[in-house]
Amino acid sequence: MKLLTGKVALITGATRGIGRAIAEVFAENGADVAFTNLTPTDTVEEICTMIESHGGKAKFYEANAADFGDAQRVIEDVVAAFGRLDILVNNAGITMDGLLLRMSEEQWSKVLHINLDSAFYHTKHAIKQMMKQRSGSIINITSVVGVDGNAGQANYAASKAGMIGFTKSVAKELGARNVRCNAVAPGFIQTEMTAILPEKEIEMWKTKIPLQRPGTKTDVANVCLFLASDLSTYVTGQVLHCDGGMVM
Repeated sequence: MKLLTGKVALITGATRGIGRAIAEVFAENGADVAFTNLTPTDTVEEICTMIESHGGKAKFYEANAADFGDAQRVIEDVVAAFGRLDILVNNAGITMDGLLLRMSEEQWSKVLHINLDSAFYHTKHAIKQMMKQRSGSIINITSVVGVDGNAGQANYAASKAGMIGFTKSVAKELGARNVRCNAVAPGFIQTEMTAILPEKEIEMWKTKIPLQRPGTKTDVANVCLFLASDLSTYVTGQVLHCDGGMVM
C-alpha cells in the first residue's frame, strides 16, 4: 500500500537536491505533488513527468518562497487546483557562508529572510486550509547546524535554529486541530552542493559520522515520508536528525 495515496503535498525549492528527492519519494507513495522554485529550470518537465508516471497530479509554480504574496498565491492555487492540502514541506533555502568578522549585513539578512521567513509565510497561509480539514503535516527542513552551530555559518545556523523554535511553536498552537509540525535536520548529505568538495574534506566529515558515510538525498526524503504519512500521526513538535549519528 502506498503511504500517501489521496494526499496533496506542496514542496518549496524542489527542482533539485533534497527537495527533488522528496518530490520523487512522495510521488512514488501516491501523492499529488505541487512544487516551487524561484525560476523555472530544465528539470521541471522531467519532475512533472516523473510524478505523473506514478499516477499522481503534478504542478509547478514559479514563485519566490521568501515573498509573502507569492506564498499566498501558490497555496490558494494549490487548494483550488487539487481540492485540499495535506502536506507542506518548507525546503527552500540558501547558504552565504563566511566568518562573522567579515559577514556583511546583506549576507546575514538574506539568509535569514529566505530560509526562515519563507517557512513562516507558507505555514501561515497553509494552516488555514489544514485547520479547516482538521488535518495536515508541516515538515520544516532545518539542519544539524541549527542544533550544534558551525564556524563560518552564523547566518545559516541562526536561520535553521529559528526554524526549530518555529516548528515547536506551531506544533503547540495547532495540535488541537490535528495539524502536526515537525522538523528534519540533515547532516552531511551528498548533494550538488557537497559534490564539489575535495575528497580530503569528505573523508574528514566521514570521521565525524558513526555510520561512516555521507547521507543521501533519499535518506532525508524517507524521513519526510514518515512524517508526511499516517505512520506518524502521534508525532509533532519533534526534530528528527538524519545525520548518521553525527549529532547526538
